[in-house]
Amino acid sequence: MAAKEDLYSKILPRRLRQSRRGSVKSSSNLDVLLSMGFSRHRALKSLVSTGGRSVQAACDWLFSHVDDPFLDDPLPREFVLYLRPSGPLQNQLSHFWQQSRLTCGKNKAHNIFPHITLCQFFMCADSKVEALCEALQTTVQQWRGRFPNPLPLELYTSSNFIGLFVEEQVADVLRQFAADFATEAVRKTEVKVEPHKKQLHLTLAYNFSSDHLPSLEKLAKGIEVKLGCDWLAVLFSRDIRFANHETVKVMYPYMPQNDDELELTPGDYIFMSSMDQNSTSEGWVYGTSLATGLSGLLPENYVSPADESDSWVFHGSHSFFSCGPSEKGGKEKGMFDGLLDGRRPDSTGPGEMPPLSVICHPMQVFLLLGSHTRQPKRTLFVCRHGERMDVVFGKHWLTLCSDSKVSKLTVSESYENYMSRSYQVTKDILSDCKASGNNVLIVAHASSLEACTRQLQGRSPQNAKDFIQVVRKIPYLGFCATEEQGETGTWQLVDPPIMPLTHGPNHSFDWKETLLQE
Repeated sequence: MAAKEDLYSKILPRRLRQSRRGSVKSSSNLDVLLSMGFSRHRALKSLVSTGGRSVQAACDWLFSHVDDPFLDDPLPREFVLYLRPSGPLQNQLSHFWQQSRLTCGKNKAHNIFPHITLCQFFMCADSKVEALCEALQTTVQQWRGRFPNPLPLELYTSSNFIGLFVEEQVADVLRQFAADFATEAVRKTEVKVEPHKKQLHLTLAYNFSSDHLPSLEKLAKGIEVKLGCDWLAVLFSRDIRFANHETVKVMYPYMPQNDDELELTPGDYIFMSSMDQNSTSEGWVYGTSLATGLSGLLPENYVSPADESDSWVFHGSHSFFSCGPSEKGGKEKGMFDGLLDGRRPDSTGPGEMPPLSVICHPMQVFLLLGSHTRQPKRTLFVCRHGERMDVVFGKHWLTLCSDSKVSKLTVSESYENYMSRSYQVTKDILSDCKASGNNVLIVAHASSLEACTRQLQGRSPQNAKDFIQVVRKIPYLGFCATEEQGETGTWQLVDPPIMPLTHGPNHSFDWKETLLQE
């Protein structure tokens, strides 16, 4: 309990928090990660890579990237400042995006959402990102009441480009805002930001076939540029290593069959370089996973093309016309539907501390199992461990975690012996704990959910091939429950008293579909 008290001592009560939004949240998240034992470099990197959204998102990122060869690389991320419309104009632009893609296929404009570029890409060290976000917030606040409203836009078309250009006199005003942000960024972070000097415009389509020009031009003329609009200054970042790579989205799961292959999880994004494809076999490509940072070969038909900005990280948006709290660390609805769960918006309000569920869940489980009132039926709970044993305890974890019984295990064991031993050990545990209470919790490897419960139900073990397929479907923290049926000695799988404990890298788990199959 001391660890729990130390953890919560880092969190200020709401009534005692500072009024400045944004700064408390990130620093508190960093303090929590440091108190959990993560190095400052890794804690900062995880927060920046998840947009400073929450401790849970940062922890998920760190556990997913535990084997990432670049985890401790000091290379900073690359940032960009855009002006993005919202409201009725944004709705019309989204409609144009969908219809142009449906009618004429994807063109280069679809790689990034509708925007006006205010600053070129620039690099910022992880330790200075929080101050960079504050610099943007400060500059926007200074410009409220001075920002052009409405923002005059004029349609321009050529043989391979269609866009909405900002009237030059007004464009100079926007450039001054970008220059003020650059000045504030240097003052607070010593980061050099280069304002965009070319004509300011919002690209609708470019690099398309000339045959598509009439259709695209007709759709573009349907946009009412004088509609009401609240313009937002938005800050994004990307991994500079993959700036010129193709981005694809994983559609189907894949388990590696060889050491040089990459595990695939649906929803993940893969970065691919044309230079890495020269030595690959037909039907295979080489890429790097956004979710894990690992690289390897993967089947080409398991992925589909994605937009470049799908893998970007959102760091905040600020309105020039609204004085309400800014959005920070989340994403605007519909902006990046494909992003990993670890980067989705919080349900907490701006500036509030997010729930520390990644830390509290295990405590809640033990409170639930240990403090329950006496139940008429005995219940056995089996849970897969939450992290890899070698990550938590080091390479010699077995000598640290085993007792006299487990230390007698042989290095190699047949499937039949494993199932028989697991069944016997489970019965011994239930017998030894009979006088101690009605609830028993076993935390072990994924195979234990099947091996420790199947024969208790009076069912015969599956063949080894089917058993392996079951084990592959059980994620970290996969959880099941089985109840004793009276004094008959038989047991039956039942709904667990808690929801499955899943996090970013995990897939969903349904014990009925996985453990009740024949």
